[in-house]
Amino acid sequence: MATGHIPDAHELTITEPVSSQFEKIPVQVFGQAIDASKEIARRIADRIHFRAAKDENCVLGLATGSTPVSVYAELVRMHREDGLSFKNVVTFNLDEYFPMQPNELQSYVRFMHEHLFDHIDILPENINIPDGTLAKADVPEFCAKYETKIELLGGIDIQILGIGRTGHIGFNEPGSSKTSSTRLITLDRVTRSDAAGDFFGEENVPRRAITMGVGSILSASEIYIIAYGEHKAQIVAEAVEGEISPMVSASFLQEHPHCRFMLDISAAQGLTRFRCPWLVEQVEWTDLLTRKAVIWLARLLDKPILKLTEKDYNEEGLQDLLAEHGPAYDINVQVFRHLQRTITGWPAGKPADLKQPGDVSRPHDDIFPK
Repeated sequence: MATGHIPDAHELTITEPVSSQFEKIPVQVFGQAIDASKEIARRIADRIHFRAAKDENCVLGLATGSTPVSVYAELVRMHREDGLSFKNVVTFNLDEYFPMQPNELQSYVRFMHEHLFDHIDILPENINIPDGTLAKADVPEFCAKYETKIELLGGIDIQILGIGRTGHIGFNEPGSSKTSSTRLITLDRVTRSDAAGDFFGEENVPRRAITMGVGSILSASEIYIIAYGEHKAQIVAEAVEGEISPMVSASFLQEHPHCRFMLDISAAQGLTRFRCPWLVEQVEWTDLLTRKAVIWLARLLDKPILKLTEKDYNEEGLQDLLAEHGPAYDINVQVFRHLQRTITGWPAGKPADLKQPGDVSRPHDDIFPK
């Protein structure tokens, strides 16, 4: 099949504006992870159809791990129920542990076949995964050929990524260059620790891996980076809102013209629009949001709540709160008293039969019947 052209920006499906001035990469947040996975699968299917209609190959960059499993499950469903064919699809996986035999439990070859390839009509010769069985001396030549094969096919149409706790994409650990290509890399301690459960102990995790480079990833036409769960919230915020740095390789995606983060609510909680929505837009100052803002302000300035001043509120973007519920002293006292009432030696509320006359009512006292 002919490789054809890469669609122009107006043909892409990710042209919506960034939703917050703090976010340097477009971010789409879904109520549930499965909704995000279905949307990504739909966009992949659209690109496959787009290429097939022109008798062209669709080149996909694929990731492993728990995050993309539901994407692959939806693609398998589309194949079985909707007739989506993968005969024009060529795939390149991001990485593989080194050394690694393809039949081992932790092998990404095995992972991809179990979750996707064995359930669709992709041609075996169109599947490309880094080879963990090579002699170390043969790895550089393999990596160069991997890059060349992608280039000869016209580049990757859609690249799927996850993000590690160190901010790595693929296995591009902290310190990876923006121009890095497919190569053998030594894994970070945090990455090996996170993989320990799969290998029945950190001591069994390979110390190296073959990975596509940051430069290889950035050459893709369209990129979707997926993150689910609150444990990803901090690193997502760093990648999306922080400075571009080789210490967080995902931050390089800020420079890609067609990249999008696809998150569930939990993974989005570190973003400013969720963490401090009053800095992004006008909000309704409920009691809960007021407490959240005042506690945030106290932590930001490292000051006790009762010592926060009107200047503090004004200079840190809380003018509207001050205007609606001020003066500052009243807001401080209200929040302080609420927090004070939550301090108790009975976290679930004091049982009724142990209460003494004059006991202060606590927010959770109603858990126990009176």
